[in-house]
Amino acid sequence: MTDRKLGSVDDLEALTYDDRGLVPVVAQDARDGRVLMVAFANEHALERTLATGEVHFWSRSRKELWRKGETSGNVLRLVSLHAYCDSDTVLALVLPTGPACHTGEATCFGEHAGPSGLGAAIAELDRTLAQRQAQRPEGSYTVRLLEDENLRLKKLGEEMAELVTALAKNDATRAAEEAADVVYHVLAALRGGGIDPDDVAEALRARRR
Repeated sequence: MTDRKLGSVDDLEALTYDDRGLVPVVAQDARDGRVLMVAFANEHALERTLATGEVHFWSRSRKELWRKGETSGNVLRLVSLHAYCDSDTVLALVLPTGPACHTGEATCFGEHAGPSGLGAAIAELDRTLAQRQAQRPEGSYTVRLLEDENLRLKKLGEEMAELVTALAKNDATRAAEEAADVVYHVLAALRGGGIDPDDVAEALRARRR
């Protein structure tokens, strides 16, 4: 198996299952790289994952198939499945629709587990914006931006000008703060304009290729 991406029944049959017919599946957030949870799956569960686009596992205690988020609604939407080099473990790149852990935490490995760089911070910010967009809390500045195109564009222009000024003055501290404001307003402008931030990520990947 030279191509580690799993996309067919034949690929699943080539995996190395244990004596119970199971492989561990590591679920990782496709946006920010956080490892969300680990569970087990048999071939049927992996088939259902590919067929439905939502991650399925096999319960070792109940001895039955289960779909992640079946009761909570916090499903894991599949991006892709990949086999470990020894074919005995599967990586599921996913888009979580809510907390992945049964404790209510975003990840079963704790709040601070996973990447902490710029990409992770932007992904976390975008999740917050998505929540504001869905819940529309009263008095939210983000909701005001999402609902008012003129305000979105005006604030984006103002923040860009302030960043340019800080850079021109070689004010590193202020430049970092203004850059953070620009990122926030760019994401808000995209969401308010109905543009999926994932499309921006794909455009960046295409340029790298």
